[in-house]
Amino acid sequence: MGEKVYRLNARRLLCPLPVIRTQDKIRQLDPGDILNVICTDPGVLQDIPAWCRINGHAVISVKQENGDICIRVKVGHP
Repeated sequence: MGEKVYRLNARRLLCPLPVIRTQDKIRQLDPGDILNVICTDPGVLQDIPAWCRINGHAVISVKQENGDICIRVKVGHP
């Protein structure tokens, strides 16, 4: 089957909404799936990686471009 890649648009949302939306979306995904979270709030640079560490998910990459922050998360096992 392989991993599936999903996208979450959390632009213009302020803390804690990007983390809450990320959490809600990941609950719908399977372990090994990839979620690309697109944000504009710089707080996500600390908040999403911290949430991932606590909940067993892995941040694969963080990119900033044209005011957007893209955090690529690999879904872990519950």
